[in-house]
Amino acid sequence: MRVLLTAWGSRGDLEPLAALALRLGELGADVRVCAPPDEEFAALFDRVGVTVIPLGPSTRSIAAGLKAPAPDAAFRLAAELVAARFETLPAAAEGCDALLATGLMPAGARSVAEKLGIRYVLATFHIFGLPSRHFPPAARPGKQSPEDETDNRVLWRQDADRVNALYLEPLNRGRAGIGLPPLEDVRDYVITNQPWLAADPVLAPWKDLTDLDIFQTGAWILPDERSLSGELQAFLEAGDAPVYVGFGSMAMRTSPDLGRVVLEASRAHGRRVILSRGWADLGPGDGEDDCFVVGDVNHQALFPRVAAVVHHGGAGTTTTAAVAGAPQVIVPQIVDQPHWARRVAELGIGAAHDGPVPTSESLAAALATALAPATRTRAMEVAAQVRTDGAMLAAKRLFDAP
Repeated sequence: MRVLLTAWGSRGDLEPLAALALRLGELGADVRVCAPPDEEFAALFDRVGVTVIPLGPSTRSIAAGLKAPAPDAAFRLAAELVAARFETLPAAAEGCDALLATGLMPAGARSVAEKLGIRYVLATFHIFGLPSRHFPPAARPGKQSPEDETDNRVLWRQDADRVNALYLEPLNRGRAGIGLPPLEDVRDYVITNQPWLAADPVLAPWKDLTDLDIFQTGAWILPDERSLSGELQAFLEAGDAPVYVGFGSMAMRTSPDLGRVVLEASRAHGRRVILSRGWADLGPGDGEDDCFVVGDVNHQALFPRVAAVVHHGGAGTTTTAAVAGAPQVIVPQIVDQPHWARRVAELGIGAAHDGPVPTSESLAAALATALAPATRTRAMEVAAQVRTDGAMLAAKRLFDAP
């Protein structure tokens, strides 16, 4: 069996795809991957023996710039990515039996699969981009809905209009180029009637939240066998369990003094800090020895050894912390992150920070909840319920389905 996997997005979109590639390979599949040309993603797929076929611009070049993007940047990027898919995917998918797409609205991927007559699957790592009468759509560039509109069905129709404004023209241009008729609704065509949900059933229950026929696999977790550095090991062993703070691929432009804020909040509880630089390029600032700065590190090995995990609320980090039984503080920034924050609070395994911009005081208050003994106990209980075989379940589904 030959399978093409494709995504454009942050590490949270690409690492699960690497997990699926690993399991497909274990079942004997020939796996190809089209992904952004970032070095860290190439290294990620190298760990599972897959060479990345470059697709579109570097994600980091788009997401981690020093300045906020111009208002029309999203429209330019949408057109660029659609064109890149029509340029790259046909050759990559030649001879494949299936094409699975995820990440930022993969407009163009299904059209290529349609032209080649192969199976297409849309996978998502949360349900909050799927139309629902129970919650409104996340923010998206384009003409915004009236502030007084509260009917979720209306809001989702207007979301479809925004998706069309971003993608419809370049998508239909690409379809015409390969001899396919034009579409009228990009979003629902891309999503299909049965998207896959690669999220844990305990952390992300979806029943009755959408009318779509969702197939839930569980989260796609890439095993990480990398050792922690000797310096980090020594820091962990030099005192009580520290607080880990990291915001992944979030640029955190609204929090320019974030390094100081997280240190002060942790010190208020007498805790040392492991600070991940991330795409915000965080640093401690004051040179004290109660803070250890890391780059890319094995979260699966680290999180069981920390007192709490403070992060942005990406699906991957939320799941990894949950599997580790580590209490969480989520400082949500965009899209699905507020929903993960709410879910962590509902489960009693951490705290949801109120808003995207923490102060020393507000973060210290959230940490008080996360560091409470009852939260640790509950986090360990939930950890025992989180499944870790989602990527293999998805791989077998690709093999077994017609």
